[in-house]
Amino acid sequence: MDFSSYKHFEPSEQLVTVLKNKNQSKENLFFRVMVAYYFTKVSSIMRTSVKTLDRGVIPTNLYALNLATSGFGKGRSMNIIENEILSGFKNVFMDSTLPKIADKNLAKIAIARASKIGSDPDEMYQKILTEYAQTGAYLFSFDSGTAPAVKQLRHQLLLAGAGSINLEMDEVGANFSNNLDILNTFIELYDVGKVKSKIVLSTQDRKRNEDITGATPSNLLLFGTPSKLLDGGKVENEFYSMLDMGYARRLIFSYVEKVDNVSGLTPEELFDLMTDSSTDLFIKSLHDELQDLADEKYFGKELFIDKATTLELIKYQQYCQERANDMKEHQEIAKAEMTHRYFKTLKLAGAYAFIDKSADVTIQHLQAAMKLVEESGDAFERILKREKPYVKLAKYIADVEKEVTHVDLVEDLPFYKGSESQKRDLLNLAIAYGYKNNIIIKKSYVDGIEFLKGESLPETDLNQLIAAASADIATGYGHDLVPFKQLADFVIRPGLHFTTHHWKDGKRNKNNLIPGFNLVVLDIDHGVKLDIVKDLLAEYQYIIYTTKRHQIDGNGDRFRVIIPLSHKISLGADEYSKFMENIFAWLPFEADEATKDVARKWATNPGEVHTNEGKLLDAMQFIPQTKKSEEMTLQRQQISSMSNLQAWFFRKIGEGNRNNILLKYGHILIDNGYDLDSVRNGVVDFNSKITDPIPEEEIHRTLMLTLTKRMAELGKL
Repeated sequence: MDFSSYKHFEPSEQLVTVLKNKNQSKENLFFRVMVAYYFTKVSSIMRTSVKTLDRGVIPTNLYALNLATSGFGKGRSMNIIENEILSGFKNVFMDSTLPKIADKNLAKIAIARASKIGSDPDEMYQKILTEYAQTGAYLFSFDSGTAPAVKQLRHQLLLAGAGSINLEMDEVGANFSNNLDILNTFIELYDVGKVKSKIVLSTQDRKRNEDITGATPSNLLLFGTPSKLLDGGKVENEFYSMLDMGYARRLIFSYVEKVDNVSGLTPEELFDLMTDSSTDLFIKSLHDELQDLADEKYFGKELFIDKATTLELIKYQQYCQERANDMKEHQEIAKAEMTHRYFKTLKLAGAYAFIDKSADVTIQHLQAAMKLVEESGDAFERILKREKPYVKLAKYIADVEKEVTHVDLVEDLPFYKGSESQKRDLLNLAIAYGYKNNIIIKKSYVDGIEFLKGESLPETDLNQLIAAASADIATGYGHDLVPFKQLADFVIRPGLHFTTHHWKDGKRNKNNLIPGFNLVVLDIDHGVKLDIVKDLLAEYQYIIYTTKRHQIDGNGDRFRVIIPLSHKISLGADEYSKFMENIFAWLPFEADEATKDVARKWATNPGEVHTNEGKLLDAMQFIPQTKKSEEMTLQRQQISSMSNLQAWFFRKIGEGNRNNILLKYGHILIDNGYDLDSVRNGVVDFNSKITDPIPEEEIHRTLMLTLTKRMAELGKL
């Protein structure tokens, strides 16, 4: 279904515009939900219902959750509605309509009870008047309470035969836990206004009231700041439990994560906007319209919904069910909300028809309600998918641009609270989130105090690799950003020196370092052949170029490997050294460890160049004092008996590939010049160190046959 052509209920939109202007806001949904609540409240107080062709008679009522940040104008908007728009309706209903209807209904109940037991109707009427008086004054709305109090109010309304139960809870996050009992009762009241009675002890002084058959519509408005309700702790857990119990399908939602006020207006323009005389005229007109609706002649209206409109509702119900069917099994709360959107729509459409003084619920009323309910669904989805506290914590540590302690976190973040174990769990979740989302969180300790430092890492753009080149050893280094495709040509230019960092004033020394690099250069002087390195690094993006002493005077292969990193990293001189040490420990071959100096430069050379397309090297696993680095260190300790080459292949062992990995390891040994016995011993030794090793006889029967054949083909037997 395409809702873009549907229009919101016009009287609602006019009031929404007024509230937006009064609050200098661009937000629509919050005010639409608020207005829908009050319109429905008017309708249900007057006991309006929708007479359907397929579901019987349905009361008009609405439950809403309106969340917005502090300073949004929630209180001001409610004051405008209650004091300037709804006051006339309230006065007429409370002073005239309710007493008249209550008197008639009490008389009917008196006659029924008197007939039932054969007593005098006048005496029974006096008893019922006393019973009604004992229930107290009718509360037009209330902000908290207990389940017994709600049931007493409901009994009052059953006696009166008019009015609705209207709970309007401010600062819902702060008050949620203390009102779970009453919220549980409201779950029962939503559909048709009925709730089961709770048995209480009947005594001579206090007798149980006689049950009255009937329904009492209820309305619920929960509003407040998102941070208090969605606090990542006890209150949020209780809220989600309530959603799961049934509030997801009952509530209409709005969710304002930040205030987006009108900008670009002069003070004069803002003044004119907020004091527009046409606004006062509209408010007065709406006040009078609603006051008129409190008249007894509009009480108890049954609005008819014809076949065409019913078919439109059924079509919408099917569309909602189709979308719910496409959801995953774990999305139970979202499924419940989606499946029951049609029912919220029907109730709201009835309220719109009542405000319109229409005898029927038209397709236009239904479509206006659909449009709001769909917008509500989008807000609900944002609530479910909003940033969790551990995500906010990770981003805070990354964005704060300084080291922080746990004291800083407690002072700056309202959700960072609870016991030490709860805070530690939250921090571990933040670190784990950062682990997979390009945020590094480093830990350090000073005098036993834990310090945290974070950084969001930008992904490497292969068209902007950081390099600096000069014909001079120490000065004249530029701020080049070199595309990977040009890097191969760059390194074979004669007479240049290059670094993987930029430098202040182009002067290459530690004091002039501009942090930030996305390339690693490895200097290979001995111990491994170029072709073996190409084979071992085959999965990675790299450039290899030979140096001037390559294969000179029996030196063997001498070359450099330039590997792009997955992210741009900013490290000081000491951290850079530790970063490179972690890379050296990870490599399956030896590299010149003197290159861990951050100010290291390399000379270009017009020799051989080899390039490879592959994945970028994950930089995060080598950054010191991070979770990934700690995991790598722990893994190295666990496999300390292995050589670097064995450790390299060990990390690649997965489900069902042991034979293949051992075979590749054997091929590398052959290519590195090992004789047959050394290859056999090497494979057997490596196999003995892995988890769930292959039986040794299988190695001799299968793997060694393949490796022996390989050596014969190379003429090494």
